[in-house]
Amino acid sequence: MASFSVRERASHIKALVLDVDGILSDGFLSFTNSGEEIKSFDIRDGLGMKLVQRAGIKVAVITGRSSNIVNNRMQSLGVDLVIQGREDKGIALREVCQTLQINPEDCAYMGDDWPDLGAMQIAGLAITVPNAHEEVRRRANLITQAYGGRGAVREFCDVLLHAKGVYDDLLQEFLLHH
Repeated sequence: MASFSVRERASHIKALVLDVDGILSDGFLSFTNSGEEIKSFDIRDGLGMKLVQRAGIKVAVITGRSSNIVNNRMQSLGVDLVIQGREDKGIALREVCQTLQINPEDCAYMGDDWPDLGAMQIAGLAITVPNAHEEVRRRANLITQAYGGRGAVREFCDVLLHAKGVYDDLLQEFLLHH
């Protein structure tokens, strides 16, 4: 479980902002013979994103690349804001905050490589994955056990749900009532 300081900070989070490649996907780029890109997403991450939204937390995505795959997946999850094709993620995070009318310190940002450092520096909580670049791991408040594209987002969503005190209530909705 997250340390007290991370959990304390997590209890004040109003938005979860995610990188895509290396966080929501495994970071590998796959292409078909015709040049179409293929991405894999972990279904557990999608449920985690939906659950934190039910807990009143906005979910946004900032990615340096642009693809219809990301648009389609995030739309199917009801993500509040998707920003693609942005290298300066610090500036993009400020735009997300302006759009959602929240402060950067009320955001949790999850990224895995150097382009994410600007956003991680201004976010109230910086999260990364075990296979992130060393400089990113060094600057993160929390490193998940799970890898990007393999349940890391869900793992942090659970931290948020516990910190907000709604984990057990949401879990009850999925259990059979006798």
